[in-house]
Amino acid sequence: MNTIKWGIIGCGDVAEVKSGPAFQKVANSELVAVMRRNGEKAKDFAKRHNVPFFYDTVDAIINHPEINALYIATPPSTHLEIAKKCLAAGKFVYLEKPMTIDADEALELEALVNENDKIVVAHYRRNLPAFLKVKELLQNNCIGKVHFVDITILQSKTNNVIAKTDDNWRLKPETSGGGYFHDIAPHQIDLMYYYFGKIEKAEGYATSTQNNKVADIVNGIIEFENGVQFRGIWNFIASEKEVKDKCKIYGEKGAITFSFYGEKVFLSTEDNNESFTFINPPHVQQPLIEQTVNYFLGKAANPCTIDDGFEVMKILDTFTS
Repeated sequence: MNTIKWGIIGCGDVAEVKSGPAFQKVANSELVAVMRRNGEKAKDFAKRHNVPFFYDTVDAIINHPEINALYIATPPSTHLEIAKKCLAAGKFVYLEKPMTIDADEALELEALVNENDKIVVAHYRRNLPAFLKVKELLQNNCIGKVHFVDITILQSKTNNVIAKTDDNWRLKPETSGGGYFHDIAPHQIDLMYYYFGKIEKAEGYATSTQNNKVADIVNGIIEFENGVQFRGIWNFIASEKEVKDKCKIYGEKGAITFSFYGEKVFLSTEDNNESFTFINPPHVQQPLIEQTVNYFLGKAANPCTIDDGFEVMKILDTFTS
């Protein structure tokens, strides 16, 4: 196998810019077909992005003879069922986050994956330059031993960090798993897991002030096995004037501060203050997709394993249960 030939299941808002075009730009990668339940929308996506084939059923795209890898970009409630079909057909899988609707489904999927299967969870921020810089600063011991981490995500009802859709399925827990928190928090929690490793214990609290279906305020704490302490607050009904997106990592010699939706990293130590500016690629998932292609071709390690995805799902459930 010299080329990964892709099919996209769910060519909606995320696939339009963040991920879809990257499958055509990465070396040794081709986008062969797309699928959407609305056949006309699938056809339109295929035409605009120069994709040869389009389908309106999952089975049809899975059974396309050229395709050896599938990107599952549908809402979380369908991830488990579709992933099962892809794995049964012997296809590689690139699975959108959150990987399933809850931790129980994540555990079920994890148990199905054997040593011959290749599956990557799309926690793409791991491979963006700003977050790689944070990883580098931590590895180089720039702030010494890390003591604790503080995340504050305050978004108003008209937030600009959640992708807009015609049908706001993100506020339907039976489809999304739990509102806006389940949509963006996997990115933040995965980065904490990526930076600090195994989790010893976690606890959380969630409040629904607008309806009885999804939490709009979530508060969580984590103790990592290495002793790092974490606290995070997510509020999706904040005042417009109080909107904030900030992570600060405190160490014995200083602190690292960054935004999850910005492109700057700040390093403050006893002797120096530095800032680093980065420019994200136009298709933000492209760096992870490139590493995923190399993994599928046997040229690289798995950039985000199903075990990693399961750890994130456990924290989502813990914080909101």
